[in-house]
Amino acid sequence: MKNLINVGVIGFGYWGPNIVRNFMGIKGVSVQSICDRDAGASQKAKTLYRHVYVSRDHKSILEAKAIDVVAVVTPVSTHFELAKRALENGKHVFIEKPFTQTMKEAETLIRLAEKNRLKIMVDHVFLFTGAVRKIKELLNKNALGDLYYYDSLRASLGLFRQDVNVIWDLAAHDFSIIDYAINNKPRAISAQGVDHMGRGRENIAYITIYFDNTLITHISVNWLSPVKVRTTLIGGQKKMLVWDDLQSDEKIKVYDKGVRVKDKEGRYRILVDYRSGDMWSPRVDPTEALKVELEYFVECILRNKTPINDGKAGLRVVRMLAVTDRSLRQEGKVIKL
Repeated sequence: MKNLINVGVIGFGYWGPNIVRNFMGIKGVSVQSICDRDAGASQKAKTLYRHVYVSRDHKSILEAKAIDVVAVVTPVSTHFELAKRALENGKHVFIEKPFTQTMKEAETLIRLAEKNRLKIMVDHVFLFTGAVRKIKELLNKNALGDLYYYDSLRASLGLFRQDVNVIWDLAAHDFSIIDYAINNKPRAISAQGVDHMGRGRENIAYITIYFDNTLITHISVNWLSPVKVRTTLIGGQKKMLVWDDLQSDEKIKVYDKGVRVKDKEGRYRILVDYRSGDMWSPRVDPTEALKVELEYFVECILRNKTPINDGKAGLRVVRMLAVTDRSLRQEGKVIKL
Protein backbone atom coordinates (compact mmCIF):
# COMPACT_ATOMS: atom_id res chain seq x y z
CA MET A 1 0.00 0.00 0.00
CA LYS A 2 1.29 3.41 -0.94
CA ASN A 3 2.43 5.48 2.05
CA LEU A 4 1.82 8.91 0.54
CA ILE A 5 -1.13 10.15 -1.49
CA ASN A 6 -0.30 12.99 -3.87
CA VAL A 7 -3.09 15.45 -4.64
CA GLY A 8 -3.59 17.99 -7.40
CA VAL A 9 -6.25 20.69 -7.00
CA ILE A 10 -7.87 22.29 -10.04
CA GLY A 11 -9.59 25.54 -9.07
CA PHE A 12 -8.41 28.03 -6.45
CA GLY A 13 -11.34 30.44 -6.37
CA TYR A 14 -13.96 30.52 -3.62
CA TRP A 15 -13.83 26.92 -2.35
CA GLY A 16 -10.48 25.71 -3.64
CA PRO A 17 -8.37 27.29 -0.87
CA ASN A 18 -10.40 25.37 1.71
CA ILE A 19 -9.79 22.11 -0.16
CA VAL A 20 -6.03 22.75 -0.27
CA ARG A 21 -5.84 23.78 3.38
CA ASN A 22 -7.66 20.68 4.61
CA PHE A 23 -5.78 18.22 2.39
CA MET A 24 -2.54 19.69 3.71
CA GLY A 25 -3.66 18.92 7.26
CA ILE A 26 -4.09 15.20 6.61
CA LYS A 27 -1.25 12.88 7.55
CA GLY A 28 0.02 10.91 4.60
CA VAL A 29 -1.29 13.41 2.02
CA SER A 30 0.81 15.83 -0.02
CA VAL A 31 -0.66 18.59 -2.18
CA GLN A 32 1.72 18.50 -5.14
CA SER A 33 0.08 20.93 -7.53
CA ILE A 34 -2.55 23.68 -7.76
CA CYS A 35 -4.05 24.97 -10.98
CA ASP A 36 -6.29 27.92 -11.81
CA ARG A 37 -6.69 29.65 -15.18
CA ASP A 38 -7.26 33.00 -13.48
CA ALA A 39 -4.01 34.93 -13.05
CA GLY A 40 -5.09 36.45 -9.74
CA ALA A 41 -6.09 33.11 -8.23
CA SER A 42 -2.92 31.37 -9.37
CA GLN A 43 -0.80 34.20 -7.95
CA LYS A 44 -2.65 33.92 -4.64
CA ALA A 45 -1.85 30.20 -4.55
CA LYS A 46 1.83 30.88 -5.28
CA THR A 47 1.96 33.42 -2.47
CA LEU A 48 0.31 31.13 0.08
CA TYR A 49 2.05 27.89 -0.89
CA ARG A 50 5.55 28.60 -2.16
CA HIS A 51 6.54 24.94 -1.92
CA VAL A 52 3.67 23.78 -4.21
CA TYR A 53 3.85 23.80 -7.99
CA VAL A 54 1.25 26.26 -9.32
CA SER A 55 0.10 26.36 -12.92
CA ARG A 56 -2.64 27.87 -15.08
CA ASP A 57 -2.85 24.73 -17.24
CA HIS A 58 -4.85 21.79 -15.84
CA LYS A 59 -2.82 19.33 -17.95
CA SER A 60 -0.04 19.74 -15.40
CA ILE A 61 -2.26 17.89 -12.96
CA LEU A 62 -4.33 15.60 -15.18
CA GLU A 63 -1.30 14.14 -16.95
CA ALA A 64 1.17 14.08 -14.05
CA LYS A 65 2.09 10.48 -13.22
CA ALA A 66 2.88 11.37 -9.61
CA ILE A 67 -0.66 12.65 -8.88
CA ASP A 68 -3.00 10.08 -7.29
CA VAL A 69 -6.05 12.27 -6.58
CA VAL A 70 -7.49 15.15 -8.57
CA ALA A 71 -9.78 17.62 -6.78
CA VAL A 72 -12.07 19.36 -9.28
CA VAL A 73 -13.18 22.66 -7.71
CA THR A 74 -14.44 24.48 -10.80
CA PRO A 75 -17.78 25.53 -12.37
CA VAL A 76 -20.11 22.58 -12.99
CA SER A 77 -19.90 23.09 -16.76
CA THR A 78 -16.26 21.90 -16.60
CA HIS A 79 -16.78 18.98 -14.22
CA PHE A 80 -17.41 16.25 -16.75
CA GLU A 81 -14.41 16.80 -19.01
CA LEU A 82 -11.96 17.35 -16.14
CA ALA A 83 -13.19 14.34 -14.14
CA LYS A 84 -13.28 12.14 -17.25
CA ARG A 85 -9.69 12.93 -18.13
CA ALA A 86 -8.57 12.39 -14.54
CA LEU A 87 -10.23 8.97 -14.42
CA GLU A 88 -8.82 8.03 -17.82
CA ASN A 89 -5.38 8.85 -16.44
CA GLY A 90 -5.85 6.58 -13.43
CA LYS A 91 -6.62 9.19 -10.78
CA HIS A 92 -9.24 9.19 -8.03
CA VAL A 93 -11.57 12.19 -8.21
CA PHE A 94 -12.92 14.52 -5.54
CA ILE A 95 -15.43 16.82 -7.23
CA GLU A 96 -17.37 19.86 -6.07
CA LYS A 97 -21.17 19.66 -6.00
CA PRO A 98 -23.21 19.37 -8.10
CA PHE A 99 -21.53 16.31 -9.61
CA THR A 100 -22.31 17.02 -13.28
CA GLN A 101 -24.67 19.03 -15.46
CA THR A 102 -26.61 15.98 -16.68
CA MET A 103 -27.48 12.46 -15.60
CA LYS A 104 -25.81 11.06 -18.72
CA GLU A 105 -22.52 12.70 -17.78
CA ALA A 106 -22.76 11.32 -14.23
CA GLU A 107 -23.48 7.81 -15.48
CA THR A 108 -20.48 7.97 -17.84
CA LEU A 109 -18.13 8.97 -15.03
CA ILE A 110 -19.48 6.25 -12.73
CA ARG A 111 -18.90 3.55 -15.38
CA LEU A 112 -15.39 4.86 -16.07
CA ALA A 113 -14.48 4.87 -12.37
CA GLU A 114 -15.77 1.31 -11.94
CA LYS A 115 -13.89 0.14 -15.03
CA ASN A 116 -10.61 1.63 -13.78
CA ARG A 117 -11.25 0.70 -10.12
CA LEU A 118 -11.09 4.29 -8.97
CA LYS A 119 -13.01 6.30 -6.38
CA ILE A 120 -15.28 9.26 -6.97
CA MET A 121 -16.34 11.45 -4.06
CA VAL A 122 -18.84 14.26 -4.61
CA ASP A 123 -18.42 17.17 -2.22
CA HIS A 124 -21.72 16.84 -0.35
CA VAL A 125 -20.01 18.48 2.60
CA PHE A 126 -23.10 18.85 4.80
CA LEU A 127 -23.21 15.08 5.25
CA PHE A 128 -20.07 15.43 7.35
CA THR A 129 -21.27 18.19 9.66
CA GLY A 130 -21.88 17.20 13.24
CA ALA A 131 -25.48 18.38 12.88
CA VAL A 132 -26.42 16.17 9.92
CA ARG A 133 -24.64 13.17 11.41
CA LYS A 134 -26.63 13.70 14.62
CA ILE A 135 -29.88 14.03 12.64
CA LYS A 136 -29.07 10.79 10.81
CA GLU A 137 -28.41 9.09 14.16
CA LEU A 138 -31.75 10.29 15.58
CA LEU A 139 -33.66 9.18 12.49
CA ASN A 140 -31.99 5.77 12.51
CA LYS A 141 -33.13 5.36 16.12
CA ASN A 142 -36.65 6.47 15.12
CA ALA A 143 -36.37 9.13 17.84
CA LEU A 144 -38.81 11.42 16.02
CA GLY A 145 -41.23 8.66 15.05
CA ASP A 146 -42.81 8.50 11.61
CA LEU A 147 -41.75 11.62 9.73
CA TYR A 148 -44.41 14.14 8.73
CA TYR A 149 -42.36 16.94 7.14
CA TYR A 150 -38.92 18.29 6.31
CA ASP A 151 -39.01 22.06 5.86
CA SER A 152 -35.86 23.94 4.89
CA LEU A 153 -35.05 27.61 4.26
CA ARG A 154 -31.70 28.63 2.76
CA ALA A 155 -31.56 32.35 2.11
CA SER A 156 -28.92 35.03 1.70
CA LEU A 157 -28.16 38.18 -0.30
CA GLY A 158 -26.02 36.77 -3.14
CA LEU A 159 -23.67 35.18 -4.00
CA PHE A 160 -25.13 35.20 -7.53
CA ARG A 161 -23.59 32.27 -9.38
CA GLN A 162 -22.82 32.66 -13.08
CA ASP A 163 -23.03 28.97 -13.96
CA VAL A 164 -26.13 27.66 -12.13
CA ASN A 165 -29.43 28.85 -10.68
CA VAL A 166 -30.24 29.05 -6.98
CA ILE A 167 -31.57 25.48 -6.97
CA TRP A 168 -28.35 23.91 -8.23
CA ASP A 169 -26.41 26.10 -5.80
CA LEU A 170 -28.39 25.82 -2.56
CA ALA A 171 -31.09 23.14 -2.89
CA ALA A 172 -28.41 20.63 -3.87
CA HIS A 173 -27.40 20.63 -0.18
CA ASP A 174 -30.87 19.62 0.98
CA PHE A 175 -31.21 17.04 -1.79
CA SER A 176 -27.99 15.37 -0.62
CA ILE A 177 -29.08 15.50 3.03
CA ILE A 178 -32.49 13.99 2.24
CA ASP A 179 -30.87 11.29 0.11
CA TYR A 180 -28.49 10.41 2.94
CA ALA A 181 -30.55 10.82 6.09
CA ILE A 182 -34.09 9.80 5.13
CA ASN A 183 -34.63 6.13 4.38
CA ASN A 184 -37.81 6.70 2.35
CA LYS A 185 -36.94 7.76 -1.16
CA PRO A 186 -38.74 10.59 -2.97
CA ARG A 187 -41.17 9.74 -5.76
CA ALA A 188 -41.95 13.15 -7.33
CA ILE A 189 -40.99 16.82 -7.31
CA SER A 190 -42.67 20.10 -8.16
CA ALA A 191 -41.02 23.52 -8.21
CA GLN A 192 -41.65 27.15 -8.98
CA GLY A 193 -39.11 29.93 -9.26
CA VAL A 194 -38.42 33.41 -10.56
CA ASP A 195 -35.50 35.08 -12.32
CA HIS A 196 -35.82 38.69 -11.15
CA MET A 197 -32.52 39.76 -12.70
CA GLY A 198 -33.28 38.62 -16.24
CA ARG A 199 -30.15 36.46 -16.32
CA GLY A 200 -31.91 33.25 -17.34
CA ARG A 201 -31.23 31.70 -13.93
CA GLU A 202 -33.78 31.64 -11.08
CA ASN A 203 -32.69 33.48 -7.95
CA ILE A 204 -35.68 32.37 -5.82
CA ALA A 205 -37.38 28.97 -5.86
CA TYR A 206 -39.84 26.88 -3.87
CA ILE A 207 -39.59 23.11 -4.13
CA THR A 208 -41.93 20.36 -2.90
CA ILE A 209 -40.80 16.74 -2.74
CA TYR A 210 -43.37 13.97 -2.42
CA PHE A 211 -42.88 10.56 -0.84
CA ASP A 212 -45.01 7.40 -0.88
CA ASN A 213 -45.92 7.80 2.79
CA THR A 214 -47.13 10.81 4.79
CA LEU A 215 -43.78 12.62 4.58
CA ILE A 216 -43.68 15.82 2.54
CA THR A 217 -40.69 18.08 2.03
CA HIS A 218 -40.62 21.79 1.28
CA ILE A 219 -37.42 23.62 0.38
CA SER A 220 -37.14 27.39 -0.07
CA VAL A 221 -33.96 28.80 -1.61
CA ASN A 222 -33.35 32.50 -2.03
CA TRP A 223 -30.49 34.74 -3.20
CA LEU A 224 -32.44 37.93 -2.43
CA SER A 225 -32.84 37.80 1.34
CA PRO A 226 -31.74 40.74 3.53
CA VAL A 227 -30.47 38.24 6.10
CA LYS A 228 -28.74 34.90 5.91
CA VAL A 229 -30.91 31.99 7.05
CA ARG A 230 -30.03 28.30 7.27
CA THR A 231 -32.89 26.68 9.16
CA THR A 232 -34.44 23.23 8.85
CA LEU A 233 -37.52 21.88 10.66
CA ILE A 234 -38.16 18.15 10.83
CA GLY A 235 -41.47 17.03 12.34
CA GLY A 236 -42.33 13.52 13.40
CA GLN A 237 -45.02 11.59 15.20
CA LYS A 238 -43.07 11.58 18.47
CA LYS A 239 -40.83 14.63 18.42
CA MET A 240 -39.88 17.67 16.37
CA LEU A 241 -36.42 18.99 15.53
CA VAL A 242 -35.04 22.42 14.66
CA TRP A 243 -31.61 22.75 13.04
CA ASP A 244 -30.19 26.27 12.82
CA ASP A 245 -26.83 25.94 11.12
CA LEU A 246 -25.86 29.54 11.89
CA GLN A 247 -25.92 28.98 15.65
CA SER A 248 -22.49 28.63 17.20
CA ASP A 249 -23.89 26.28 19.85
CA GLU A 250 -27.13 24.35 20.25
CA LYS A 251 -27.38 23.94 16.50
CA ILE A 252 -29.98 21.21 17.01
CA LYS A 253 -32.94 21.40 19.36
CA VAL A 254 -35.30 18.46 19.82
CA TYR A 255 -38.76 19.24 21.13
CA ASP A 256 -40.98 16.69 22.82
CA LYS A 257 -44.01 18.15 21.10
CA GLY A 258 -46.59 16.63 18.84
CA VAL A 259 -50.21 15.78 18.29
CA ARG A 260 -52.31 12.67 18.76
CA VAL A 261 -55.61 12.26 16.98
CA LYS A 262 -58.44 10.28 18.55
CA ASP A 263 -61.42 9.29 16.45
CA LYS A 264 -64.55 9.33 18.54
CA GLU A 265 -68.06 8.52 17.38
CA GLY A 266 -66.99 7.58 13.88
CA ARG A 267 -66.03 10.37 11.54
CA TYR A 268 -68.17 13.01 13.20
CA ARG A 269 -65.93 13.91 16.10
CA ILE A 270 -62.15 14.03 16.00
CA LEU A 271 -60.21 14.96 19.11
CA VAL A 272 -56.68 16.32 18.79
CA ASP A 273 -54.44 16.12 21.84
CA TYR A 274 -51.47 18.48 21.84
CA ARG A 275 -48.43 17.19 23.69
CA SER A 276 -45.86 19.70 24.95
CA GLY A 277 -42.82 18.35 26.77
CA ASP A 278 -39.17 19.26 27.28
CA MET A 279 -36.62 20.58 24.82
CA TRP A 280 -33.11 19.19 24.70
CA SER A 281 -30.09 20.05 22.60
CA PRO A 282 -27.85 17.07 21.79
CA ARG A 283 -24.11 17.54 21.57
CA VAL A 284 -22.92 18.15 18.01
CA ASP A 285 -19.34 17.46 16.91
CA PRO A 286 -17.81 20.87 16.04
CA THR A 287 -15.04 19.48 13.80
CA GLU A 288 -14.89 21.22 10.41
CA ALA A 289 -17.00 19.16 8.02
CA LEU A 290 -14.60 19.45 5.09
CA LYS A 291 -11.75 18.09 7.22
CA VAL A 292 -13.87 15.09 8.20
CA GLU A 293 -14.93 14.56 4.58
CA LEU A 294 -11.44 14.63 3.09
CA GLU A 295 -10.02 12.38 5.82
CA TYR A 296 -12.84 9.95 5.03
CA PHE A 297 -12.02 10.11 1.31
CA VAL A 298 -8.40 9.22 2.00
CA GLU A 299 -9.57 6.33 4.19
CA CYS A 300 -11.87 5.09 1.40
CA ILE A 301 -8.93 5.09 -1.03
CA LEU A 302 -6.54 3.33 1.32
CA ARG A 303 -9.06 0.72 2.49
CA ASN A 304 -10.90 0.36 -0.81
CA LYS A 305 -14.22 1.48 0.67
CA THR A 306 -17.15 2.99 -1.22
CA PRO A 307 -17.87 6.54 0.01
CA ILE A 308 -21.41 7.37 1.12
CA ASN A 309 -21.17 10.35 -1.23
CA ASP A 310 -19.84 8.44 -4.22
CA GLY A 311 -20.73 8.97 -7.87
CA LYS A 312 -24.02 7.12 -7.49
CA ALA A 313 -25.07 9.45 -4.67
CA GLY A 314 -24.03 12.35 -6.86
CA LEU A 315 -26.17 10.95 -9.68
CA ARG A 316 -29.23 10.70 -7.44
CA VAL A 317 -28.84 14.38 -6.52
CA VAL A 318 -28.33 15.39 -10.16
CA ARG A 319 -31.50 13.48 -11.05
CA MET A 320 -33.45 15.45 -8.44
CA LEU A 321 -31.97 18.71 -9.73
CA ALA A 322 -32.82 17.84 -13.32
CA VAL A 323 -36.42 16.93 -12.45
CA THR A 324 -36.74 20.15 -10.44
CA ASP A 325 -35.62 22.16 -13.48
CA ARG A 326 -38.16 20.32 -15.64
CA SER A 327 -40.93 21.19 -13.19
CA LEU A 328 -39.83 24.84 -13.21
CA ARG A 329 -40.13 24.97 -16.99
CA GLN A 330 -43.65 23.52 -16.74
CA GLU A 331 -44.90 26.00 -14.11
CA GLY A 332 -44.72 23.69 -11.13
CA LYS A 333 -45.97 20.47 -12.70
CA VAL A 334 -45.49 17.44 -10.44
CA ILE A 335 -42.94 15.22 -12.16
CA LYS A 336 -42.07 11.68 -11.11
CA LEU A 337 -38.51 10.76 -10.32
